[in-house]
Amino acid sequence: MRAIEITQPGKPEVLQSCERPLPVLKAGEVLIRVLAAGVNRPDVFQRLGQYPVPPGASDLPGLEVAGEIVDGDLAGSGFGKGDLVCALVQGGGYAEYCAAPIAQCLPVPKGLSPIEAAALPETFFTVWSNVFQRAALQPDETLLVQGGSSGIGTTAIQLAAAMGHRVFATAGSDDKCRACEQLGAERAINYRTEDFAAIVKELTGGKGVDVILDMVGGDYIGREIACLADDGRIALIALLGGARTEVDLGQILRRRLTITGSTLRPRPVAFKAQIARELRERVWPLIEAGKIRPVIHRVFPLDQAAEAHTLMESSAHVGKIMLNVAG
Repeated sequence: MRAIEITQPGKPEVLQSCERPLPVLKAGEVLIRVLAAGVNRPDVFQRLGQYPVPPGASDLPGLEVAGEIVDGDLAGSGFGKGDLVCALVQGGGYAEYCAAPIAQCLPVPKGLSPIEAAALPETFFTVWSNVFQRAALQPDETLLVQGGSSGIGTTAIQLAAAMGHRVFATAGSDDKCRACEQLGAERAINYRTEDFAAIVKELTGGKGVDVILDMVGGDYIGREIACLADDGRIALIALLGGARTEVDLGQILRRRLTITGSTLRPRPVAFKAQIARELRERVWPLIEAGKIRPVIHRVFPLDQAAEAHTLMESSAHVGKIMLNVAG
């Protein structure tokens, strides 16, 4: 099969086309003929040598795909050969065929193309597990999404807004802020020119927000604590602003605040399977009803994966960057 491999840690040019044997399936896995794959920030970190591949996972980049099931362990899954699915995988998505745990497969929502379906798994699994499970966003609570114009951000804004929450977001330009507001953010804040903590406090009548989805870390944490409501929660999913900062622990004690975090890739199949079940039950109907739709910024052919990574690193995109594998 044709695939894109990381020849050595480095710049996007280290992504090179190659020929690889078909994946060898394990128990509980299916083989997907990949039609489309998503490009995500962890792929960039893996290319740079900063995101180790979990034991037993493919060394090929790519954490989400959509395509046709052609073989594998289908017993009791409700799926059959020939079904179109999208799937969260530990690696191997930048290829014509990919192995995926059947428990991490979801049907392509009605009305979506394979490109759109491949844009769902990584961001929706991440947002659901962090915002709605770990941070336990409750009815009538408010959400602040840092990096609202990213793939994660556009997903979090739409999902929370569709479920009736007040949503605020940050982004790095006025145009990106307007895009966030069109997706459902009540107010998007340009973090380059505005003080998000002060604006959030003002918009919430001094209370602050209940949950913050943070992919920045670093010195953002102190500012986020300042605009959290009592009993508020920060869900940390990345460290684009650095891994170290000073925290006022007194604030956490007095106001019963929670800082939590997680990474999705190393979690076991059983954990991801539970997320898949909840997404199918609670989120897929919203997608099929047209209340949520993946935001696709640009689609590249598979052999232009390096160009896709260059765009990802520029942060000039709004929404998802995708690879068309079917050609």
